[in-house]
Amino acid sequence: MSVNLTTVGRTMRVFVVDDESTIARTLAIILCQKGFNASPYTNPLNALEAAQYLVPDLLISDVAMPELSGIELAIQMKAQHPGCKVLLFSGQAATANLLEEARNAGHDFLLLTKPVHPTDLLLQIGQMLETGEPCVLPAELTSSH
Repeated sequence: MSVNLTTVGRTMRVFVVDDESTIARTLAIILCQKGFNASPYTNPLNALEAAQYLVPDLLISDVAMPELSGIELAIQMKAQHPGCKVLLFSGQAATANLLEEARNAGHDFLLLTKPVHPTDLLLQIGQMLETGEPCVLPAELTSSH
């Protein structure tokens, strides 16, 4: 899948947010290797602060984090930057309730289950950037455990 990684003459900016620094850094490295301008954040509040100066094209965030959930982060990021696309992931089954609450409030975010294979993540990102919509992945990638 060929993806246009530029937005008006610049590389797509991706914020990767996970309170587990290894995950945030690893995903950012993988995305940078694929041509994205990816920045890792371990604190969602730092990502929101950075978004005041650097507008992200895509937010990839864990759901269960201290200070602010990934869903709350996504809602606030979309309020600041409506064009920012959102991809959430979680290893906790309890996040399904949070996601349902967000949907009831009019926010529809895709949730992938950890661990997410980099190939599947890149497929999902490519689909979102090409069509603006997430692709349909096999149930074992999107269902909660």
